[in-house]
Amino acid sequence: MFADELRSCTVGDTVTYVVNRNINFASKCLGTCGFCAFKNEDGYILTIEEIMAKVREAKHANATEVCIQGGLLPDVGIDFYLEIVESIKAEYPEIHIHSFSPMEVYHAARISGITVKEALFRLNKSGLDTMPGTAAEILSERVREIICPNKMRTMEWIEVIKQAHAAEIPTTATMMYGHIETPEERIEHILIIREIQKETGRITEFVPLPFMPYNNPLGKKLMEEGRYATSGLEDLKTYALSRILLNGHVDNIQASWVKLGKKLAQFALCCGANDLGGTLIEESISKSAGALNGEWISKEELEWMIREAGKTPKERTTLYKGVHKLAFANSKKIPGC
Repeated sequence: MFADELRSCTVGDTVTYVVNRNINFASKCLGTCGFCAFKNEDGYILTIEEIMAKVREAKHANATEVCIQGGLLPDVGIDFYLEIVESIKAEYPEIHIHSFSPMEVYHAARISGITVKEALFRLNKSGLDTMPGTAAEILSERVREIICPNKMRTMEWIEVIKQAHAAEIPTTATMMYGHIETPEERIEHILIIREIQKETGRITEFVPLPFMPYNNPLGKKLMEEGRYATSGLEDLKTYALSRILLNGHVDNIQASWVKLGKKLAQFALCCGANDLGGTLIEESISKSAGALNGEWISKEELEWMIREAGKTPKERTTLYKGVHKLAFANSKKIPGC
């Protein structure tokens, strides 16, 4: 397969993963996204001490990264986010904070009456290391108007990502596919990511995320029409397409074992993907939308999955430090590469 050959040429046969923990600090949200199954009007908001308790558990489990995200809250501005970051760095300066979606930063900045640029500057100064490139869904105005009409527009998402990069905060990039978008809109989304990377060079990885259709209004509507989750073949084609369109620009393509399931994620490693994401320790959002593949996986099982796919496992940092040198050393070169 062409995508697999590109992967081998570019990053070799090393497949990476990170030991991390997800912390969802709030299940309440002002948002009206039709695909969300995590929002709960009677839900929770964690205190700083409750968040820190989870960070301590992550550190005890040898996690190198915490990924913290929450809902959009009516009276919570940037100071709460700054306090989270500063509290973690005060106790564990070495832990990597990969947190807060572009939508969260955009919302917190508006609540606080400051610009997104100022919010990002303050977050970076407080110790935010990287941001997840979530809230992208599909970067199409037609699609966003239907599935998340009150969410930031395509150009607003792009601008927040670019401003994060300008503030020296690298990000990932995601795509939630498999609902109402067309194949052309998926391609356009990936090409937008490629153009951002050409300009900034600060996207660390691309993560295609299949839509989870359970326990949310959008999924209910689609299932009434006889449409369910994406097929495995469609998922693998999406990973291959991502590798082909992004290769040489965003070279790390992550297969989500939570969304795909362990066996399909393993097979995605032969279709262009070169990373299996994280151990997670706690994963609530996908689970609430019907994912059946667990909230945690051990590094031993991840490494077993990688070896059984014929690849070499490697624990990585959030920024993929040291990975490319090892990957090239283990690469089986293809003639002409």
